[in-house]
Amino acid sequence: MITWLRPNDPFPPVKRALGASSGAPGLLAASTELLPARLLDAYRHGIFPWYSDGQPVLWWSPDPRMILRPSAFKVSPSLRKTLRRVARDPAWEIRVDHDFAAVMRACAQAPRQGQDGTWITTAVIDAYSALHRAGYAHSVETWYNGVPVGGLYGVSLGRMFFGESMFAAMTDASKIALAALVGHLRQHKVEVIDCQQNTAHLASLGAHEITRTTFIEHVQASVEAEPIPWRFDQTILLDFLASQASQS
Repeated sequence: MITWLRPNDPFPPVKRALGASSGAPGLLAASTELLPARLLDAYRHGIFPWYSDGQPVLWWSPDPRMILRPSAFKVSPSLRKTLRRVARDPAWEIRVDHDFAAVMRACAQAPRQGQDGTWITTAVIDAYSALHRAGYAHSVETWYNGVPVGGLYGVSLGRMFFGESMFAAMTDASKIALAALVGHLRQHKVEVIDCQQNTAHLASLGAHEITRTTFIEHVQASVEAEPIPWRFDQTILLDFLASQASQS
């Protein structure tokens, strides 16, 4: 049985989440509301919401947990060539927090293999937009000739980044935003991006699974660190490419 959360109830320990043999491994709790304070508390405990429209809010803490270490981000030769062009061509821009809600709406509309509809409902957009206004949620956006063509959003606490979703309206546009994010996080010594659950796409970019225990230990230490700044542009890609070259 999962825990039903009333408005002021704390989350149960993550070890109570349903196991691999259940029909919903990682499911921990459910609630009726999705409030900013509840969201922040969830991330601080390694928990995230994921549910469909018409369902109660479902809270998850899977074991194992998919993460991407910025130091392990994989850049293919073709993407490296693209990043060099984007870093130098003024037609391309990386904008941070320019239109957070628009990024969420674009992510909601992005097709997902094997999925119908989206969990990014109006209520979800409202809740994360409140976190954005409070300085906890951020978007990294790829623009071309003044038009948004890709991006991502997530939650930043201390020196921990919790990735949520990406979209691309042009080839590699979301990967460009991710590379810029990785470059920024590397500069500020953020060691882990939470990717939540395993997908082949994430694995192709260098993500891998770790145990929930290891993940929670890292989260507990990282979220208490001094918050990192959130201001950069596409020139971050030059530093990122230079760091890649020095490691090869």
